[in-house]
Amino acid sequence: MTCRSRGLLGAFLTFLILAAPLKAWAVGPVETGLFSVTGVEVDVTDKDAATARTRAIIEAQVKAFYQLAERLGSPEAAKRLQGMDARDIGRMLRSLSIEEERSGPGRYIGKLTVRFLPGKIRELFGRYGIDVVEEQAPPLVVLPLWKGPNGLVLWEDNLWRKAWLDLKAEQSLVPIIVPLGDLQDTSAISPEEVAAGDAIKLESLMIRYEAKAVLVAIAEPDPSGGIRAVMQGDSPLGKINFDKTYTAEDGTLESAAAAAARRFDDVMLEKWRSVRLKVAAEAQARVAAEQQESRASRSMPVAVPFSGIYQWNGIRARLMATPGVVGVDVSTIAENGAVIQLAFVDSVQDLQQALSGSGLRLVQAGGTWVLQPL
Repeated sequence: MTCRSRGLLGAFLTFLILAAPLKAWAVGPVETGLFSVTGVEVDVTDKDAATARTRAIIEAQVKAFYQLAERLGSPEAAKRLQGMDARDIGRMLRSLSIEEERSGPGRYIGKLTVRFLPGKIRELFGRYGIDVVEEQAPPLVVLPLWKGPNGLVLWEDNLWRKAWLDLKAEQSLVPIIVPLGDLQDTSAISPEEVAAGDAIKLESLMIRYEAKAVLVAIAEPDPSGGIRAVMQGDSPLGKINFDKTYTAEDGTLESAAAAAARRFDDVMLEKWRSVRLKVAAEAQARVAAEQQESRASRSMPVAVPFSGIYQWNGIRARLMATPGVVGVDVSTIAENGAVIQLAFVDSVQDLQQALSGSGLRLVQAGGTWVLQPL
């Protein structure tokens, strides 16, 4: 049994002791994805368990939607979408599964995975002008190292490790992988080696979990209350320098640890969104520049036959008024015709169509372009 399984079992048994009338069970493995939100917790009381369950599922959908908006967009984006009707949110739902649920008289407690339709989410966010980042960052392995009164704790169940596991960020925009803590992991590196930053052994974990970096997250109780969390090093997202003391309203170390892990996750998401939006903006600028360049003026020699100076003046006036024509330079001129250098944008086909609207016809005869009135 893995450390995580033991932790879940312990929480489950504690719940049974504290809430004996309730029955509990877990349903199936958890499926994840970028447009999925896992670990959505609900606790609803109503006239009976069935009604409470129905309300809880609706509440989970709404809660998951705003979590997804914050993940793919930003906290500001989630605020912009506040107040959406639960039925409208339900129409964007792809599927829903139950990770854990407990029910009792008039009460439903559950943890659910909610999956949304990518196309519907993109469409909605587009209407609200919300830039969506879908490309995931390279995965990071995070090793939560707890410095407690009894020394360093790495693989055993502890509040710091639990805080990172509870993020369920394996499929987030910035995937955060907390090692399993199985026999292979515990044999690969010890808490002391993690604290010392043993590069070779840390790299072995990175290779095992197919990540691009391994970051050590060290936390310890702070004398003034709460916990101090430190994480420093290099990552695919740049230099990490995370060192802060966190406290919680309820005064518990568990809540402070959860706040610290969530804050790190938020910082990494903000960093990645900023990087990807900058890349997207630069790509759009390049495309616009290429389009502008493709519209840059070009020129070619054109023969313009005419019967007299008055007809030439009329042709030239219509020519200059034609959309897409940006210049007319006379190379040679005689009583019955002229050779001009015609500057224009877009394609020759577009130019011909525009000239036709001005009452002029541009045709090629014997390898020479000729401009005549229609």
